[in-house]
Amino acid sequence: MSLIRWNDNFSVNVTMIDHDHKKLVAMINELTDAMKAGHGKDVLGKILDELIQYTATHFQREEKYFQQIKYPDAVAHKREHSDFVKKVTEFKKEFDAGRVTVSVNILQFLSKWLQHHIRVSDQKYSKFFNENGIR
Repeated sequence: MSLIRWNDNFSVNVTMIDHDHKKLVAMINELTDAMKAGHGKDVLGKILDELIQYTATHFQREEKYFQQIKYPDAVAHKREHSDFVKKVTEFKKEFDAGRVTVSVNILQFLSKWLQHHIRVSDQKYSKFFNENGIR
């Protein structure tokens, strides 16, 4: 069973960004399923690598739009992005050094951060993007 179930409350009404968000949700759900099956340690490093790589692509896409349409809350939003990347990178370094294993705390952080970021922070730009022709 998935930890996060995609629904319309997650949509920001921008096709590419919704696609990115669905991919991020799928990564967290993959980690959840692996943990439930007792294989969390086997996939945590891979998932963290994928999250670091994919969020970089996703965040660059959002930030390109911010610049293109002069989104007024861009600075605060970018800070959220960089804080997330920093935290996930720290998890990955700790995992690679053998100091951290799969834990419910990591999973909860990833799940809560993503859901809050999409439903609160990203929802703030949805109407602004749409009004400026980004769909």
